[in-house]
Amino acid sequence: MLDEIDRALVVALVDDGRISNAALAREVGIAESTCVGRVRSLRERGVITGFHASLDAATMGRPLQAVIAIGLSGHDRAQVEAFGDEMAGLPGVLAAFNISGADDFLVHVSAESPDQLRDFVLDNVSSRPGVSHVQTSLIFRAHTGRQSL
Repeated sequence: MLDEIDRALVVALVDDGRISNAALAREVGIAESTCVGRVRSLRERGVITGFHASLDAATMGRPLQAVIAIGLSGHDRAQVEAFGDEMAGLPGVLAAFNISGADDFLVHVSAESPDQLRDFVLDNVSSRPGVSHVQTSLIFRAHTGRQSL
């Protein structure tokens, strides 16, 4: 469970993951030494899993994004886990989600061009044994929310 101070720390870090400890302590209203200990505890407890740079795919030469809905023919736990791990490890994959419903996975990808996206789907998804259906949807614009809960 998070208390009020831990929640304030998490919210501030989500807003600015590069905030200095001194500024974070001031913003939350605690001593710097307390702040260091609290953030360390949040990391050790797995509340904070890491600090990451957020990249703009378009400026990295990958302006096209899509979500690929994938159905599997089998639902053996090992097969599902292996498929998710394999998808997540492919170049251009931003995230792979094992979901419920008509599809088994949603895979968020970025690509340099429509041709590269088509090649990705044909070479890495639809040709894979155990894949029963694939539907690719282009992302026109992403509306992202805050990361804090």
